[in-house]
Amino acid sequence: MASRREAERLIIDGRVSVDGVTVQELGTRADPLRHRIAVDGRPIARAVAPRYLMLNKPPGYVTTADDPDGRPTVMQLVPPVPGLFPVGRLDVASEGLILLTTDGEWAQRASHPRYGCQKEYVVDVTGVVAPDVLATMRAPMAIGPDDRTTGARVDLVTSTRQRARLRIVLHEGRNRQIRRMCETVGLDVVELVRVRVGGISLGKLAPGEWRELAAHEVEMISRHVATKPPARVLRGVRRAGAPASGALTDAGPRTAARRDASRGQR
Repeated sequence: MASRREAERLIIDGRVSVDGVTVQELGTRADPLRHRIAVDGRPIARAVAPRYLMLNKPPGYVTTADDPDGRPTVMQLVPPVPGLFPVGRLDVASEGLILLTTDGEWAQRASHPRYGCQKEYVVDVTGVVAPDVLATMRAPMAIGPDDRTTGARVDLVTSTRQRARLRIVLHEGRNRQIRRMCETVGLDVVELVRVRVGGISLGKLAPGEWRELAAHEVEMISRHVATKPPARVLRGVRRAGAPASGALTDAGPRTAARRDASRGQR
């Protein structure tokens, strides 16, 4: 019924009660299956099974629930599920795998650097990709004032005189990190596709398409960060049934993006 920040304000203002007792301390825990949680005296709806989706984001979409500038958002490409939000971000020009969920704890484990959930990208660049350039990108490097990376895995996949393809694996998520890394060493990013988050790969999902995550994929994120998911997560996923998928015919997927995304999952 509210974002996390809005919910905190409701609590601070004394508008939230648990079993009839007003709660104003942030971080207080309650179980919606056992306790009566109310806002302004009205009970909130009981928790439903969490949802977990993956989307192949085309370029031109912003990774947010709402954009004040009126640009298209990734939420327009997926079903209108109450409480659904994107996990992490891809900038508007980038494309590839985006996870979406209604489960805040799972999202935190999939996105926060302290859990070490890797993100893998296939990046086409122009410029000279010499051995010293690769070495610089692999080591901790400055990418802005008071902003340094902690290192990354960077492999040269293919190279011609005009263009090179890199495979980059990050365990952190700084703003526009790969683009700033490339800019620092004199490379221009032509195309950037995220092909993996943790143990979940983009696979053959075409740009603009989405599908539900299977139970084993939900578990993969949790195993990758060395923690087991709550039992309610797995029960909810298994109750949801077989994975479903949907496509937006007007999303304008590009042939090159589909080809690169498919190649990147190998």
